[in-house]
Amino acid sequence: MSARRRLRMGMVGGGPGAFIGAVHRICLAMDGEFTLVAGAFSSDPEKSRQTGAELGLEPARVYGSWEEMAAREAALPAEVRIDAVSIVTPNHVHHGPAIEFLRRGFHVICDKPLTTDSRRAAQMAAAVRKSKRVFALTHNYTGYPMVREARELVRGGKIGQVRKVYAEYLQGWLADPLEKSGQKQASWRVDPKRSGPGGSLGDIGTHAFNLLEHVTGQRVKRLYGKRSSFVPGRKVDDDAMVLLELGGGGNGTLCCSQVCVGEENGLRLRVYGTEGGIEWHQHHPNDLKIYWKDRAPEIRRAANGYLTPSARSLARVPPGHPEGYLEGFANIYRAFARAIRGQKDIEDSFPTVQEGVRGVRFIEAVIASSRRKSWVGLR
Repeated sequence: MSARRRLRMGMVGGGPGAFIGAVHRICLAMDGEFTLVAGAFSSDPEKSRQTGAELGLEPARVYGSWEEMAAREAALPAEVRIDAVSIVTPNHVHHGPAIEFLRRGFHVICDKPLTTDSRRAAQMAAAVRKSKRVFALTHNYTGYPMVREARELVRGGKIGQVRKVYAEYLQGWLADPLEKSGQKQASWRVDPKRSGPGGSLGDIGTHAFNLLEHVTGQRVKRLYGKRSSFVPGRKVDDDAMVLLELGGGGNGTLCCSQVCVGEENGLRLRVYGTEGGIEWHQHHPNDLKIYWKDRAPEIRRAANGYLTPSARSLARVPPGHPEGYLEGFANIYRAFARAIRGQKDIEDSFPTVQEGVRGVRFIEAVIASSRRKSWVGLR
């Protein structure tokens, strides 16, 4: 494939009232790697056409369903059809489109969590292997420069053997029954038929879990979880606490909640080893705090020359200029494009389907543990 032409992208989901679809559209375009040329933006054909018109797409490339889109795009000449598809639907509509587009030879980038249960997750992983196409999962926080710096320090042994990890992701926007007002983002997230069985666990807990394993390089082997639904009548968890045992001998906790009044997007990771520790907070994404056993704490900041090469490669602006959420997403899309083109990139430049399978198994293990009130293994 030419390294010079823009890759043609299609999108499933992201129609009227959607939040994450607009984010994906901004970020896929930031590096000039992709051009959005087609879409099935809603299960309602009229709403799909409305979104396509707003985006200035050719009417013939705006479809009434993802099934129609997959079939008709595959029938187009190679020099016209899409190269890849971005799936930005509610969780229950990840599985079907991903497998169908992979089967027809398209690359796929999908929002998290991967899907709603481990059976479907295994089917998606098998489809990726069979297709030999690139599959990326948008755990976008792995695209932050200082998360990469933390990973390099921890995995490189600079803080010694990992003993303790604390991952938390706290929000407050679902502290009241917002879903009863008809608010679209709340409605599907608290509906187990669309979100899957995990509420806060699936929506934000999987981000914290993925970040923990991405930075430490260690897998959670056992956990003890407690789920809560504080808002009366809510059918999924809006809060969860999890004790963790790591494969390397350390332990820790993971907390996720969407009922912490006043919290906006409080994702924080702390890792402590035998020689030091690190602390990163999404509210201050350009800063990484490092603790040392025998000297004062240190703060490293994004884009500076003293960072590791892989962390510098993710920074887009000079030191002191703020960047974060959109740029992290864009780094995932850029890495996805490079993989499609067969270009070299930094190690683990984007989360794969296997990280997605881990995330689904994490949700199910916490649910099982909370029901049984016992430790549960995580494979």
